[in-house]
Amino acid sequence: MPEGLLAAGATLTVERLMQAYRQGIFPWFNPGDPVLWWSPDPRMVLACADFKVSHSMSKKLRQTARLERTGKARVRIATDTAFSSVIQACAEPRAAQHGTWISPAVQRAYLDWHQAGYAHSIETWIDGRLAGGLYGVCMGRFFFGESMFSRVPDASKLALAYLVRYLRAQGIDHIDCQQQTGHLASLGARPISRRAFMALLDERLRLPEPEWRPGQLLADGTLAPMEETAA
Repeated sequence: MPEGLLAAGATLTVERLMQAYRQGIFPWFNPGDPVLWWSPDPRMVLACADFKVSHSMSKKLRQTARLERTGKARVRIATDTAFSSVIQACAEPRAAQHGTWISPAVQRAYLDWHQAGYAHSIETWIDGRLAGGLYGVCMGRFFFGESMFSRVPDASKLALAYLVRYLRAQGIDHIDCQQQTGHLASLGARPISRRAFMALLDERLRLPEPEWRPGQLLADGTLAPMEETAA
C-alpha cells in the first residue's frame, strides 16, 4: 500500500468529508477509480508567517493595493463570488499532466461543501475576467488548500497572497498543502510529521470558523462588500 493511503471506497458526501478532514484525511484519486483516502507523513504545511513573496510579486501586490479601492483597479481579489468557475478551472488539463483528479463527482462534492459554508474560492479578476485563483476548506481556525490555477502569470500567487493576509487577520496561522512539491516549498511551505500536524489541527478545530461571505479581499486583510462579478 502506498505511503499515506488509509482506505478505499465510500462516497463523497459533505458529512463524510467533514469527518475525514477532522482526522487529517483527504480524498485523492483518478476518475474511474474508487475514492482513495490519504493522510501522508510527513505533511506539507504553509505557516502564514513563512509565506515567501518574490521581489516582482511584492511590486505587483503594491500596485494592486494602491488601486484596489478605486474605480481604476484592473485587478481585484475576491472570495466566494465564483466558486464553481474556480473549481472547474482547477480541473482543466495542464501541461505535462494527463487528466485530473478533480472529476465532475469531486466538483459536485466540493460545491455542496461550499454551499454548506465550508469550502471557499479565492479569485483574481483582471479587467472583469477570472484570471486565476484557488479553492480550499476552512474548518475551525484552519485552512486546507486544495488546488490553484492561473490563466495569467502570477494570478494564483496574487490570490494566495491575499488569502494569507485574510487568514492572518482571522487568527488562522496555517494552510494545509497536503503533499510535498518544489513549488510549495518555494512559497515557504515545509513538511511536518503527521503527529505534529494532528496536534496542530486538533487545537485549531476547537475554535469557531470565522465569518466568511462573498466580497472583495483587501491588502490589509479585511473583506469588503463587492458587486457580484460575472464568471
